[in-house]
Amino acid sequence: MTRDKPLQIGGGKVVIPPDALEWQFARSSGPGGQHVNRTSSKALLRFDARHTPHLPEAMRRRLLALVGPQLTREGSLIITSQRHRDQPQNVADCLEKLSALLEQALIVPRIRRRTRTPRSAIAKRLEGKRLRSKTKSLRGQPAE
Repeated sequence: MTRDKPLQIGGGKVVIPPDALEWQFARSSGPGGQHVNRTSSKALLRFDARHTPHLPEAMRRRLLALVGPQLTREGSLIITSQRHRDQPQNVADCLEKLSALLEQALIVPRIRRRTRTPRSAIAKRLEGKRLRSKTKSLRGQPAE
């Protein structure tokens, strides 16, 4: 994945153009020796999840519920990656993270329908209670 191509989610159902994504780069921490101090390999991806016109409304609501605590006050989602030593791999990693979140938000949750307890199960439970009660009542004092 490159940052110049549109991001396609769900087999092309949702397409996010590259201009909807805002990129920043910074110095990365971790291994790399002197090279780490010279290059800006950490990638920061900013995606305006709350106001983007590229997401269907239902998908936007599910995405906002999914990443609510990670949003900024303006409604932007910030995804960072500094796992790799070079910038293009970190950019690809950020895009993979965003596409995974959007794929997850694309899935419509199934509505749970409450089922009734079958009459046979109720009758079986009550019969068990009746038998247990009879067993316990036989434990009492013998009649004189």
